[in-house]
Amino acid sequence: MRVAILTVSDSVFRGKRADLSGPALRERCAQLGWQVAAAETVSDDSPMIQAFLIACADSQQADIILTTGGTGLGPRDVTPEATAAVCARLIPGIGEVMRAAGKGSNPHAALSRAVAGVRGQSIIVNLPGSPKGAVESLDAVAALLPHAVDVLRGARHD
Repeated sequence: MRVAILTVSDSVFRGKRADLSGPALRERCAQLGWQVAAAETVSDDSPMIQAFLIACADSQQADIILTTGGTGLGPRDVTPEATAAVCARLIPGIGEVMRAAGKGSNPHAALSRAVAGVRGQSIIVNLPGSPKGAVESLDAVAALLPHAVDVLRGARHD
């Protein structure tokens, strides 16, 4: 499965902080046997987020696009809105599963506004911005994603 990773962070984008979540996701994807086809960092800016998601999905560069960061309650946290704006359909269950799994290790997991959705033949999944939260959230839904991609492309729900 081909994956794109988008780190959404003002401080990482400006070079004030190292990106820890993007590399952690890259490593986990490799462990899952998934190929990382693209990785980029953008600011907490809806047009920048949307531009990456659109370009990646419309070029069919990735089956899954993972975003990390911008899913909280902060005034600059706009990743869920940017994602929803470019998706034809949302997949609410993915966010629900991630939040349910996260509450075991982080009582604040319920505050995540992460969404998942479909654009073209790609599935976009928002993950938290912390390396631990991003990987744990991915692990919560990793077994679902290959099947979801297959079904999106016409396979049956067997």
